[in-house]
Amino acid sequence: MIDLQTIATHETNLLFRIKDISHFLMQDIAFLSGGRGKDDAWIITFPENCNFRCIPEEVIAKVLTYLTSIARQNGPDSRFTIILDRRLDTWSSLKISLQKISASFPGNLHLVLVLRPTSFLQRTFTDIGFRFSQEDFMLKLPVVMLSSVSDLLTYIDDKQLTPELGGTLQYCHSEWIIFRNAIENFALTVKEMAQMLQSFGTELAETELPDDIPSIEEILAIRAERYHLLKNDITAVTKEGKILLTNLEVPDTEGAVSSRLECHQQISGDWQTINKLLTQVHDMETAFDGFWEKHQLKMEQYLQLWKFEQDFQELVTEVEFLLNQQAELADVTGTIAQVKQKIKKLENLDENSQELLAKAQFVILHGHKLAANHHYALDLICQRCNELRYLSDILVNEIKAKRIQLSRTFKIHKLLQQARQCCDEGECLLANQEIDKFQSKEDAQKALQDIENFLEMALPFINYEPETLQYEFDVILSPELKVQMKTIQLKLENIRSIFENQQAGFRNLADKHVRPVQFVVPTSENLIRSRAPFFSSKHVGVGVSFFQACKLFSKGKKTWRQNQSNLKIEVVHDCPEKRSSGPSSSLDNSNSLDVLKNHVLNELIQTERVYVRELFTVLLGYRAEMDNPEMFDLMPPLLRNKKDILFGNMAEIYEFHNDIFLSSLENCAHAPERVGLCFLERKDDFQMYAKYCQNKPRSETIWRKYSECAFFQECQRKLKHRLGLDSYLLKPVQRITKYQLLLKELLKYSKDCEGSAQLKEALDAMLDLLKSVNDSMHQIAINGYIGNLNELGKMIMQGGFSVWIGHKKGATKMKDLARFKPMQRHLFLYEKAIVFCKRRVESGEGSDRYPSYSFKHCWKMDEVGITEFVKGDNRKFEIWYGEKEEVYIVQAPNVDVKMTWLKEIRNILLKQQELSTVKKRKQQDQLAEQDKIQISLQQNDEDPCRRWLSYFDEATMSNGK
Repeated sequence: MIDLQTIATHETNLLFRIKDISHFLMQDIAFLSGGRGKDDAWIITFPENCNFRCIPEEVIAKVLTYLTSIARQNGPDSRFTIILDRRLDTWSSLKISLQKISASFPGNLHLVLVLRPTSFLQRTFTDIGFRFSQEDFMLKLPVVMLSSVSDLLTYIDDKQLTPELGGTLQYCHSEWIIFRNAIENFALTVKEMAQMLQSFGTELAETELPDDIPSIEEILAIRAERYHLLKNDITAVTKEGKILLTNLEVPDTEGAVSSRLECHQQISGDWQTINKLLTQVHDMETAFDGFWEKHQLKMEQYLQLWKFEQDFQELVTEVEFLLNQQAELADVTGTIAQVKQKIKKLENLDENSQELLAKAQFVILHGHKLAANHHYALDLICQRCNELRYLSDILVNEIKAKRIQLSRTFKIHKLLQQARQCCDEGECLLANQEIDKFQSKEDAQKALQDIENFLEMALPFINYEPETLQYEFDVILSPELKVQMKTIQLKLENIRSIFENQQAGFRNLADKHVRPVQFVVPTSENLIRSRAPFFSSKHVGVGVSFFQACKLFSKGKKTWRQNQSNLKIEVVHDCPEKRSSGPSSSLDNSNSLDVLKNHVLNELIQTERVYVRELFTVLLGYRAEMDNPEMFDLMPPLLRNKKDILFGNMAEIYEFHNDIFLSSLENCAHAPERVGLCFLERKDDFQMYAKYCQNKPRSETIWRKYSECAFFQECQRKLKHRLGLDSYLLKPVQRITKYQLLLKELLKYSKDCEGSAQLKEALDAMLDLLKSVNDSMHQIAINGYIGNLNELGKMIMQGGFSVWIGHKKGATKMKDLARFKPMQRHLFLYEKAIVFCKRRVESGEGSDRYPSYSFKHCWKMDEVGITEFVKGDNRKFEIWYGEKEEVYIVQAPNVDVKMTWLKEIRNILLKQQELSTVKKRKQQDQLAEQDKIQISLQQNDEDPCRRWLSYFDEATMSNGK
């Protein structure tokens, strides 16, 4: 804000203004000619005035105060010499004049030069009277009696005296009054102008800014108009001062001499005053222009920021809308027509995204331009540009990934469709090859050729390698697609086997013309029953994947073909009917869900076995080897004592899974409804993973330091591990996150089944465990907190936010524009407090995975309040402390995060309110009980008879007993 308080003038600080005492000055009481005595004292002249004795002392005091204050403008320690012209007066009048001057003079009176009366009689009276009164006057005034003007020249140079006193200094009292009036008016105008500029600057700084761009532009236009009006006023004041300056005696600088006395003769004090005022006006204008330039730049940047922020918010909304649209295409299940429709929707979405990405690029370029022009909210603008760039990359990558996913899904659907058609054609071919048609060798050869043609056509589908399918489609395969692929694969193998037997029969028929036995494609129920032995735990292993099953199935082809003789032999006469009884129509919904549920359960148990085996391998092949003396030479000395840090509590985890949890899961192999209860019974045991995860940063530090040592390489070689130890140390973290995914899949296929409630509760427990582990990982990274964080209660939530320091007034002001630069804070919400931290960015490998936080401050929840909605952004809310002594405006990453935090904070505040209410009720009950006891005691004291009767009754009852 512009500071004009120091730009003030001496002329406006006078005790009296000339307009208030001009009628007194016109009475020729006294005047200040501008002359100086030889001792540099200012000369105040009292001219001949026959009415002086009639002028009241207070009037004389006002005139002298005004004149001396003008002289003091050049120095507060100014001295004065009075010339009292009483040549035509009497001694009595002279005596009264001296008395009034002595009583009224406000300054440092250096000398009083009196031109005594010149008439013989009055001169005699004066000499006699002054002789007797000299001591009295000398005590009050340094008086010197002069007989003539020539005696006056002894004390004062003639150039400092006016012509009536024998000097050459030109002075006109009436003109002096006119100019003084003009000077003071000009000085007052300058002061008022300074106050106007100061008021305007204060208004610019304090005025609340609106929340919409049109209103801001309107305010800017109004302020610009007022600025130009003030500039015109300053120009007019400057012009007025220059005119006033030209009417005064302008010094001749070329003829100036170095003598101070001669300089005072040439340069008028009024001219100096006006020149000083004009200088102040110029300084005022310069300061005001500088302030306005900075303010205007700030306001323009403020408006630019509003427009940029508005464009940013619109783009974010549109990008999130497109991301939500593409997320709706995530489900890869459905028919081939549905997949085609999703691909078409994705192409339309891609076209819309191109236009949106162009807008985002334009906004980013706009932000870079603002940053290049040194915008005050540089950090915020760069952050917004990075967010837009990040969202744009996410949108492009998501659409690209979705296109690949849908293309692969379409391909697998197309492949399955072609395989089904192949099956249908094979069924039709078998159905049309009736025995009666192949009585001759030629007919048999033709049928044989048809079979060979079919097998050649169906060869790509029948011989499709499961490994290839896994490589191409494993990422997108849903359980439903896996079931379809298994069913079609089995059906293809069935048809192939039948055709091979049929082919052998027709060859015999062609060679020997023997009537063949016709094989017919079994029904879907037979297909399902025939598939079961090859996927049992006995042959395949629990939890085996689809492609492993395909490998085993390929190995079991011969056995399967031998069992075909046990199949029911039927004659199929109608091909369309056979088509209508495909696999999808024969599998009812309940059987399909059971198959999927058993598949997930098998995967859970099988992967649990693998996990336990891997933990055992690591503990035996690495941890135990660290105690092997034969391996000491391969280990750095400092590594030997780091075993507990490197492996954490992995041994404890292994013992739990190997001794307890694995057997519990295996007992659920034929009872899926018990899986949820299995997890719930061991819920507390899983807390050991929190300890392991909290130790993980220290473990990784050890690994990074010693990973290249020969010990780890030798252990890896002995174990024949393809991956290093760090991959196996990550297994517990991966496993604890895998459980919730498997439970979700299991719950998906167990709705409305026995044990589904326990399964849902188990899923929630594992999700809570993951959240608890994640929160604890962040909590241990807090640095600088004095005290025990565990005393704050359970951690409810934690997350990163943009934070501004708010104000109770609530509105944005010019001086608060720095609020557009947010602080990045990480908030930890506990049951009893909320902790504000700053995420610390550290350099070095692995620093991003495990951040650290610098503690800033902590607010107790019993003094915290919230404001759920902040104008301008639906992601913002306020957290305030006490009676809004401190207010923080918090911006969440999105609305969902904001609402989740508000919900948890409300729950905490509600619980505190309930506890407070219960506590107050208990206190009231205690006070009421104490009052009852007190009243009872008082009543007993007031009635001694009743007290003795009570005692007598008690004694009687005691004796009776």
